Amino acid sequence: MVSSGLAARAAEEEGAAEEERAVEQALALVGSRTSSEPRPTGRHHAADRPGVADRPGAADRPRSTETEPEPEPEPDPSSSVQSRCSAKPPHSADEAEAAPRSPALDPNTDAAPGPDRNRHGRRHGHGPTTSWREARALAARSGRSGQSGRAGAVRAGRLPLGQALGHVLAEPLVALTDLPPFDTSAMDGWVVSGPGPWSVRKAAGADAGSNRDLGILAGRSAPATLPDGDAVRIATGARIPADANAVIRSEHARVDEATGLLHAKHQVLPGQDIRPRGQECRAGDQLMPAGALVTPAVLGLAAAAGYDALVVVPRPRVDVLVLGDELLTAGLPHDGLIRDALGPMIGPWLRALGAEVSAPQRLGDDEAALRRALTTSDADLVVTTGGTAAGPVDHVHPVLAEIGAELLVDGVAVRPGHPMLLARLKKSDGPYLVGLPGNPLAAVSGLLTLAEPLLRGLAGREAEAPYRVVARDEVQGHPHDTRLVPVVHQAGSAADGRSGGGYGSGGAGTGSGAEYVVPLHYSGPAMLRGIAAADGLAVVPPGGVRSGTEVEILDLPWASAMPWTEGCFT
Repeated sequence: MVSSGLAARAAEEEGAAEEERAVEQALALVGSRTSSEPRPTGRHHAADRPGVADRPGAADRPRSTETEPEPEPEPDPSSSVQSRCSAKPPHSADEAEAAPRSPALDPNTDAAPGPDRNRHGRRHGHGPTTSWREARALAARSGRSGQSGRAGAVRAGRLPLGQALGHVLAEPLVALTDLPPFDTSAMDGWVVSGPGPWSVRKAAGADAGSNRDLGILAGRSAPATLPDGDAVRIATGARIPADANAVIRSEHARVDEATGLLHAKHQVLPGQDIRPRGQECRAGDQLMPAGALVTPAVLGLAAAAGYDALVVVPRPRVDVLVLGDELLTAGLPHDGLIRDALGPMIGPWLRALGAEVSAPQRLGDDEAALRRALTTSDADLVVTTGGTAAGPVDHVHPVLAEIGAELLVDGVAVRPGHPMLLARLKKSDGPYLVGLPGNPLAAVSGLLTLAEPLLRGLAGREAEAPYRVVARDEVQGHPHDTRLVPVVHQAGSAADGRSGGGYGSGGAGTGSGAEYVVPLHYSGPAMLRGIAAADGLAVVPPGGVRSGTEVEILDLPWASAMPWTEGCFT
């Protein structure tokens, strides 16, 4: 009996060793690796991750999920916001799975041991994932590198003003003329010369038979010299006659009809209400630096400064590939099929980040179609949704290895969204690929972690400076990964949770008091309800954030236009 038990155990161990060797061989096909330096990756085996059976359609198809454990912050029951909700929202399967876990860390690696990690703290057959900050920095550097040509010159093109909105200046905006180009009147009124009272006369060239004196109008040629002691009507924007020294506003002047003299109601100062030539700028002055975003105001400034077209960085072109046979484009979920939430969302989100986006291509789980789409794309960036893990129909990694792509980031230590990846399809000069997980909030995490800094670099835009805001509530963290948690900004007392105006009172930032952020419910990796009501994502470090302490915030592209009240999302 003992010998048979030992034999069975030995056979079992040998089988496990053969399985691990097979996994190693299969994963060696993904990217170029040396035997001494495994390529970093964020993939997990489907059997090693919780929640596979909980995904809609999991019983019908053996697709791996990107479901991740997500800690959910508990709301303050005394909060005025919470009191407006009749009951706390029920916990979904995602939230139940998101209960905080605190596995013991390996003292040698700071990695939590588990079924998907070996005794060295690395997932079987893979190197460690990239940290969240390192991944964002690498994406930004890649974007800046991709924004330049082989010679290092910035890609640029000339666009008419009407087409330049939303682009980035490829060179400084330099004034082509003085602004204003000549002395002009700042007001409707009277232009005078010398001390008053002044003799009223018609402007030179006016109709002598007309009883209506229009005076000097904008858009006319240079008026005649104004003799000392005379006054002439003038319109806003009209050129100032030579030798004139002030403009008196209509409401500040009185004409004595009997004597024909103009009297000022207030003291007249030399140069008053005259915009002198070059007051705003002189020809050759730099108005905007290279890298500035072309806004409507920049268009107006460029036009005033004499421009008909601007030299700008072309907007990055993006192709979106939606993967997954289980996705529906219309109707209600049925028979293991679910609605595609990413196809309608990713394109507009990328456009909000300044990209030109083609219509999404829905490829299902067709490996050949994916290979064809990646090898024929002429975009600057390809974004895929789903298929970044290591399941039987997750084809992104095998196809990237087959076409010789260079993996730059293969897995990020962030929740949700850790199976995201960044690759270059052709080494040194090919388009980039950002692989997003298939779960909706995990995909948003990938957008903000990899796609946003990459697109900012490709478009020639500088990175925005990070900022921090006090968190009203405690936000639980992952043991060793960064968490991205949907939040909404409020104005008021962060200590007692009372709103001083903010979103709960009908307007962003309308209240008084310190600004703070409130974490939102429904922040599981498969959920969009929380992010739909959010105006930012809190960057929660491992271990979490205590109530009343500051947390870094990632703004959403449309944050300034969010009039949301947090309601039952918190």
